Amino acid sequence: MAFIQFSQVNLAFGDRDILKNVSVNLQTGTKAALTGANGAGKSTLIKIMAGLVEPDSGSRVMEKGARLAYLPQSGLTHAGSTLIEEADKAFDYGYKMQEEIDALGEKLSKGEGNTDVLLEKQAALISALEESGWHRRRALAESVLLGLGFSRDDFNRDTKEFSGGWQMRIALAKALMQNPDILLLDEPTNYLDIEARSWLEEFLGNFKGAFLLVSHDRYFLDVTINEVYELFGGDLKRYKGNFTHYEQVRQVELKTLIAEYEKQQEEIAKLEDFIRRFGVQATKAAQAQERQKQLDKILEKKIEIPESLKKIHFTFPPAPHSGKLVLRLNGITKSYDGKRNVLDNLDLTVENGERLVVAGRNGAGKSTLLRILSGEDSSFSGEIIPGAGVKIGYFSQDNAETIKGSESILDYVEARAPFDLIPKLRDMMGAFLFRGDDVYKSLDVLSGGEKSRIALLLLLLSPNNLLILDEPTNHLDMHSKDVLLDALKDFGGTVIFVSHDRGFIEGLSTRVLELTPGRARNFPGNYTYYLERLKAEEENPELRGEGFGSLSGVSSASSGAGASGGNGKNAAGAGSGSGSASAGASGAGGSSGASGSSGTGGAGQSNKLSWEEQKKAEAERRKAEKEVARIEKAISDLEEEKKALGEKMALPEIYSNGEKAKEVQRKIDETEEKLLALNEEWEKAALILEGLN
Repeated sequence: MAFIQFSQVNLAFGDRDILKNVSVNLQTGTKAALTGANGAGKSTLIKIMAGLVEPDSGSRVMEKGARLAYLPQSGLTHAGSTLIEEADKAFDYGYKMQEEIDALGEKLSKGEGNTDVLLEKQAALISALEESGWHRRRALAESVLLGLGFSRDDFNRDTKEFSGGWQMRIALAKALMQNPDILLLDEPTNYLDIEARSWLEEFLGNFKGAFLLVSHDRYFLDVTINEVYELFGGDLKRYKGNFTHYEQVRQVELKTLIAEYEKQQEEIAKLEDFIRRFGVQATKAAQAQERQKQLDKILEKKIEIPESLKKIHFTFPPAPHSGKLVLRLNGITKSYDGKRNVLDNLDLTVENGERLVVAGRNGAGKSTLLRILSGEDSSFSGEIIPGAGVKIGYFSQDNAETIKGSESILDYVEARAPFDLIPKLRDMMGAFLFRGDDVYKSLDVLSGGEKSRIALLLLLLSPNNLLILDEPTNHLDMHSKDVLLDALKDFGGTVIFVSHDRGFIEGLSTRVLELTPGRARNFPGNYTYYLERLKAEEENPELRGEGFGSLSGVSSASSGAGASGGNGKNAAGAGSGSGSASAGASGAGGSSGASGSSGTGGAGQSNKLSWEEQKKAEAERRKAEKEVARIEKAISDLEEEKKALGEKMALPEIYSNGEKAKEVQRKIDETEEKLLALNEEWEKAALILEGLN
């Protein structure tokens, strides 16, 4: 049984103890996670385990002949060989074993040394080499590379052509291919999409050796590990069970600690207040000095609690009012090379309040679609029709590039935050991992990840009613993800997002838009429902295409177009039953009002219409579109009028004059009544239009 053991390991940076008498034993079958607050020393401990950092004291013992593979968080690059050649370097251990086997064979053929000893040693090496899977290395390399998202076309590409994220995938692939006895992974999921994460989950589930990993993905941890090591205040403690179980046990454990922490904080505040008030007075000097001694003793044993227990909750600025329709896309087509369409004739309707996740493999067009929706990319064909009063906020990793200068993080954020949120900024910045003196760091020394967190925070401070988020959790720890998720759940507007964090997706999504080459499908339900549907389709291929429609005909999950059949509801904006889908794409078990056939969209029906019928249907559709556009324009104008009346009411000469105030309020009431009527009119018109699509 392979093992690596650490006993009484100590390490300090200056006067700070990073590790205090840490002991841990990893052996065959260990499936463990290492957790702790940012800066607790997790990466340092893993580097010590990997033999890359020497501790101040303590012992590290590893079974003779055991092989260890280590993956750092970032920083690995490859060049000078093709991908498949680089992958083969992971099997260097086997080439060395084979050389030793050959050398032993040479000695035996020459009659050198003790024959029995040489034969025994050679047999042991041959057996170990066979068990390692080295003779099947090409098949293993292909399996791992494909599982992590590379294509066969990538195999002969030079590794220098791959971006930073794909470089780390190469490094992860090499670590896994070594089939080590001990596997140490520091944030292995950082650069993986959901498909690659799912593959890695299965790989680790079948892994025969021992592994220890650091990750901020709660779902990934829950399905891969069965014990947790927590590094807290330099001490390491072991907990049995998955990560969720650890969190539950730890919360119970820490109740007493939190009570003691709060009591100590209160005592510290009292002592500091006394010293501040009376320290300069001669008559109180002795008492102040005594208080200072008491304070120093307390601070020597100051209680610290994990950041995850310092509950932070923030809410978005109120979302500006918008109509029921947020966005409508007609025939969106996008190509980068003029040959292959990333998006092909995509129709989509998004309604107020939805949390739409865009799913699909890398290269399916997820980020491209979000850039188009946000207005960042205008080189496409088709049209985007925003609803009345829609104000878009967009986040992607590219936002970091706009954050420049020498001012501090705090000054930069304060200058751009709404006035009423400034008192809460320090807590909110803490939620995005800018804690303590970090807020005074200059912008020009920040990493790309730190700038991305600032960009995300600034977006959330802005009064938008449609948030378009591309990988918002990439540089957040588990606690920060929880804070962001809670805030987005409470957000009063609409969210369209892409994420590779399954727990985050499952916690937020209310509808899934799946993009695949040449096709898009609408799944009216959360991400769990989407995965269940995919599983059902794998077991029964006949289900594929039922109830979801093709690329030309993806619309809101909450509206049943025309006279929706099956379990759909016949009302724009009505909640779906077991799967009401959209205009041109029927709900699961339902039928499209345009086509009357399940899952085929309106195109199948239009092929059977005569030319005159098609011409008439097209005229009716254009007429309905104009009517919807007219109503949306009227709603927008009325909302502007209402806003102007509200501003007028705030004028001193109005609110201080009873008659004038009554007149303005009467007009506001009339405007609201008109808006209500127009919204009802829009719903009817939108329903007619969806029935014609």
